[in-house]
Amino acid sequence: MTKPREVSAPTLFYDRDADLARLRGRRVAVIGFGSQGHAHAQNLADSGVEVVVGLRPGSPRWDLARSAGLEVATTADATRSASIIMVLVPDPDQRALYEREIEPHLRPGQTLMFAHGFSIRFGEIQIPEGVDVSLVAPKCPGHRLRELFVSDEGVPALVAVEADASGRALDDALAYAKAIGCTRAGVLLTTFAEEAETDLFGEQAVLCGGVTALVQAGFDTLVEAGYQPEVAYFECLHELKLIVDLMYRGGLGLMRYSVSDTAEYGDYVAGPRIVDERTRETMRAILAEVQSGQFSREWLAEHRSGRARLLAERRRQGDHQIEAVGARLRQMMRFLAANPTAQSAGAVA
Repeated sequence: MTKPREVSAPTLFYDRDADLARLRGRRVAVIGFGSQGHAHAQNLADSGVEVVVGLRPGSPRWDLARSAGLEVATTADATRSASIIMVLVPDPDQRALYEREIEPHLRPGQTLMFAHGFSIRFGEIQIPEGVDVSLVAPKCPGHRLRELFVSDEGVPALVAVEADASGRALDDALAYAKAIGCTRAGVLLTTFAEEAETDLFGEQAVLCGGVTALVQAGFDTLVEAGYQPEVAYFECLHELKLIVDLMYRGGLGLMRYSVSDTAEYGDYVAGPRIVDERTRETMRAILAEVQSGQFSREWLAEHRSGRARLLAERRRQGDHQIEAVGARLRQMMRFLAANPTAQSAGAVA
């Protein structure tokens, strides 16, 4: 279990703290071309970095990467040819890929990078001798990373160093962060353990598990009480974006300032009844499961045994009434139809 760090002033880095010249003449292999991979590879290339995308032969993304003007090679060949190898395939797939295609071709002096600390923190990948191991984790999906980079903006990121064989691992990680646009917004120094544990906890307790369960429970409560499902959808799901956007821009204070006094008062009196001490105890239990490795072992076992529970839950949740109602209502919102992400979500629903 990771011990909490002592509270101190955060260490933040910006464009002025990173030297893009550290990547000059050094080839970067981006392994994977999914959500994060396509953004990293294209941002690096646009920053003047020599990039090769590593994929398995026959991957449907091979032609996609080439159509973006990028060099593509097998993961093994990309690893052999590069100075820096950024691993951007899904967490459960990293160990097998690493052992088969990356580890045999690593040599002292190379840098192994990740955008999530999972595989290092939970022992899926062992650190090789003489190799720098670092992390640059943008705090957004890949399409947003690319979108903001193109508009000369950036997203915050976390940076960490697990192994510093060269003595310059942090400098190289910051250069990489600058090349994908993250030092424009600010890069926060952390550790692999802190990044992995907080990320998993945040996804489960708040961002995904907590929010979706709360939205569905609110929707179900209104529908069971006889209210129209469409009204329940607007109130418990659709308007959530408006509230989150306010919090994103100015914290809880701006949100409370912007809503009505009635809503603000309801926030204060009802919030502690929804998230009470029992909820907090559950959150602490979830965090303990993440820290102990219990969740990572469970998830890896689920993945390697065929994902039966994941697929069953995906089907069950897809059949929830809120999805059918939402799909109908979103068809009437033309501003959502212009968003390819929204279109695909509606098609799934």
